[in-house]
Amino acid sequence: MRLGVLDVGSNTVHLLVVDAHPGARPLPAYSHKAELRLAELLDADGAISDAGVARLITTVREAGEVAEDKGVEDVLPFATSAIREATNSEEVLRRVAEETGVALQVLSGEDEARLTFLAARRWFGWSAGRLLLLDIGGGSLEIAYGLDEEPDAAASLPLGAGRLTSGALPGDPPGTDDVRALRRRVRADIAKVVSDFTRFGAPDHVVGTSKTFRQLARITGAARSSDGLYVQRELERKKVEEWVPKLAGMTAQQRAALPGVSEGRSRQLLAGALVAEAAMDLFGVDALEICPWALREGVILRRLDHLPAP
Repeated sequence: MRLGVLDVGSNTVHLLVVDAHPGARPLPAYSHKAELRLAELLDADGAISDAGVARLITTVREAGEVAEDKGVEDVLPFATSAIREATNSEEVLRRVAEETGVALQVLSGEDEARLTFLAARRWFGWSAGRLLLLDIGGGSLEIAYGLDEEPDAAASLPLGAGRLTSGALPGDPPGTDDVRALRRRVRADIAKVVSDFTRFGAPDHVVGTSKTFRQLARITGAARSSDGLYVQRELERKKVEEWVPKLAGMTAQQRAALPGVSEGRSRQLLAGALVAEAAMDLFGVDALEICPWALREGVILRRLDHLPAP
């Protein structure tokens, strides 16, 4: 069957169309993205602005039309931290449903971590042993750890690259004091949850998902995305530590000229690098492997798990 997953995230609205069947891996058929940056459309009270809601409605409606054109039988629509934490989230969800017919399911941060962990587990398989998962989104950092498909521990922290950039790094390039203050804050927040995971023992394999980790891996020498999903890509902590001061001294335009860095994400890359560096350091990770599957694939896999056997 042809499924669509509509991901309303802090940075983008992404419709992923896949051909999927129980017991088989989902095969991507089409991808439709629109940069919305909801995390940057909040007013002083933490509400998504009227202009932001209008843009969201238009974008969701367009994604629904694309899904119909592509023959999607079932769309799985969900929203993450930008809508989850907006002070007017209920009103936003109501307006989207009334004007587009799409009822967005708001995932909790822990749900995000668990579904992303499921995707990573399915990708790497049982032989990977105990997995530690790190995922840096636009609005939050998800962490999960476990041996099975359901993690033993999962957490979500408000340390997304977009959120931190708009709230803590106003300059272009940002000021040295701002970078130092954000580094302290990020490390303090991650340190609060480290023991929740390390008490289970050292992981056998550490994986990173999300655009931030993929971009960091690319600028530190990993293979290009055009080389395919099955090329192994790693990110070393030592290389991230070398790149943080370089990124801090660059403008967004200069970062956009780096390999694998899109113009729309270039401003966020420094904040994402600070989170990646801190998480890898505090969890004692020397290197992690990039996982091409993440939250959207986890949502699809969970849906397939609940389909009746043919």
